[in-house]
Amino acid sequence: MRTKDKVLITGASTGIGALYADRFAKRGHDLVLVARDGAKLATLADRLSRETGVTVEVLAADLTNAIERGKVEDKLAQDKAIAILVNNAGTILPGEFLEQTPNDVERLIALNVTAPTRLTAVVAPRLAAQGHGAIINIASILGLTPEFGYAVYGATKAFVTFFSQSLNKTLGDKGVYVQAVLPAATRTEIWDKGGIDVNTVPGVMAVEDLVDAALVGFDRHEAVTIPPLQNESEWLSYDAARKAMLGSFQQAKPAPRYTENK
Repeated sequence: MRTKDKVLITGASTGIGALYADRFAKRGHDLVLVARDGAKLATLADRLSRETGVTVEVLAADLTNAIERGKVEDKLAQDKAIAILVNNAGTILPGEFLEQTPNDVERLIALNVTAPTRLTAVVAPRLAAQGHGAIINIASILGLTPEFGYAVYGATKAFVTFFSQSLNKTLGDKGVYVQAVLPAATRTEIWDKGGIDVNTVPGVMAVEDLVDAALVGFDRHEAVTIPPLQNESEWLSYDAARKAMLGSFQQAKPAPRYTENK
């Protein structure tokens, strides 16, 4: 009988990551918790160990720092018991694109894109070789909504969704399941980082509701889980419309609308 998979969770000290830690611990999974704030991680690890009896390791690391991120990569490569990776760590920038500095944008991409991509690249070959495992990537509905104006943040989350969907197809027949979770407004500390008063935002979901719904999608092996979307047929129609275009892309000539006025 297989023992419960060990789970590594990034951004685990607060918010969505801390709730994933709580829920997986209550399911009987040993944990590795990653975040910058080692003190918060230690407090959470102590509580979860006492309440659930699971083993909880903490790894304080800034995933935008290549050396510190390397410690997490080494852990994923060397600890063969880790079979579930939750790429949750992420951030947002205050203001609009014209107000954000190149260095700010670079750090955002490092955390939201580079870190989950590298961690996945480290663990995925091992999971595929083992024929077992799962990767949960926390994206956002903002990756589907350029109209909202979160240019860089939204683009990073669009990357995470695309990355997850493609990997799920690539790794699925090797026994590795990849899930993209797309929250909408959720009551976490990210609003403070974005300079927004969360109490002014309509329809904010509690973290507990978000994570519990996402885990229902995880148990069902959904490729894309969108907890706030009430009508699943809207996503299915969106995805079907995208797929319907695929054959139309394979053309040797431009569409007439680009040539008829020459």
